[in-house]
Amino acid sequence: MSESADGSADLPTMRTIADYQFGAGAGAALFPPDERAAITIKRTTSGRPQQVHADDGRIVSFGTDGRFTLGLEGGRRLAAALDPPAYRVVVDDESEPFVRDGKNVFAKFVRGVDPAVRPGDEVLVVHERGDLLAVGRAELDAGAIEDFETGMAVSVREAAPADD
Repeated sequence: MSESADGSADLPTMRTIADYQFGAGAGAALFPPDERAAITIKRTTSGRPQQVHADDGRIVSFGTDGRFTLGLEGGRRLAAALDPPAYRVVVDDESEPFVRDGKNVFAKFVRGVDPAVRPGDEVLVVHERGDLLAVGRAELDAGAIEDFETGMAVSVREAAPADD
């Protein structure tokens, strides 16, 4: 895997993909055109972008399916840019320590969810007060997450430490 500190040629394309996947404005939120901090793009041996990092951590990974998977830094950027409830799954105090420990979110403990969430979507797991707890992949659609008393709602990929 090679690295490129100057991925400027790839950034407009990645902004477009992010806008398509997460909605208008997501591309500029994830990859700000005026960002002063270095964005590093790690590439596969064939040169395809694979991971995008900033000084604060991984923003996204770029899957072979053409979709992004969020890193915690990408989750922070989207949480700041997208109005609630966009791409959010909300939990309360009871679930917070488990989610922060990287445990998956079960439907029984979800207190709210963006009605547009579908299985396979990248989501932000947030506390009722709005703090980002983790990022992950929705395993159920929004209706099922709200209605089910059993089953995994979100497969957590990366969790925010308690002091975050």
